[in-house]
Amino acid sequence: EVPNPDSALVALRNLMDSTEFQKLRMKAKLPIPMGKASGGETIVVDLAKMPHLLIAGATGAGKSVFINIIVSCLIMEKTPAEMKLFLVDPKRVELTPYNGIPHLLTPVVVETDKVVGLLKGLIQEMFDRYRRMEEVGVRNIDGYNDKMPEKMPLLVLAIDELADLMMTSAKAVEQSLVRLAQMGRATGIHLVVATQRPSVDVVTGLIKANF
Repeated sequence: EVPNPDSALVALRNLMDSTEFQKLRMKAKLPIPMGKASGGETIVVDLAKMPHLLIAGATGAGKSVFINIIVSCLIMEKTPAEMKLFLVDPKRVELTPYNGIPHLLTPVVVETDKVVGLLKGLIQEMFDRYRRMEEVGVRNIDGYNDKMPEKMPLLVLAIDELADLMMTSAKAVEQSLVRLAQMGRATGIHLVVATQRPSVDVVTGLIKANF
């Protein structure tokens, strides 16, 4: 592959106006644009099918920009009744501007010691959803929402820097993330996690296997 001598700006608006994205949003539950390939074609994906996303890259590579793109796109595409967000931002500056939007279930979490509580609450919600599905006799969130008048919203958890959380309470964070990654898909819980250091102590073997 020969790199282009000039780089071009890829704007979110252009991606969302593209025919690829317009086709995807008709059928996808959580459509997100990934950007443009080297040939100039637009790459779009459905986060609900992935079902989780791990973003790694050096400082300044654009991880936070990408998370912002995902969040911006989802809040434009989905109403608060269809999708709820949990945002974790130990850096305090990347995701805090979203405070106050109706999609957020809690204000953006910036204290690393509060994250374990948030993850435990999310696991509790996951098991509650499994219980409700069992009562109705369905296997996943799609079946439940087809049958029941009161719909369950999809839940998206975005963490901007996993390394900061793993430094404070690695064991608890790892266990919770693995649990959510294993069992969250059927209940409509999707994780988007970014880290600068995809080393073994941050993205452990268990986390990697389940993502």
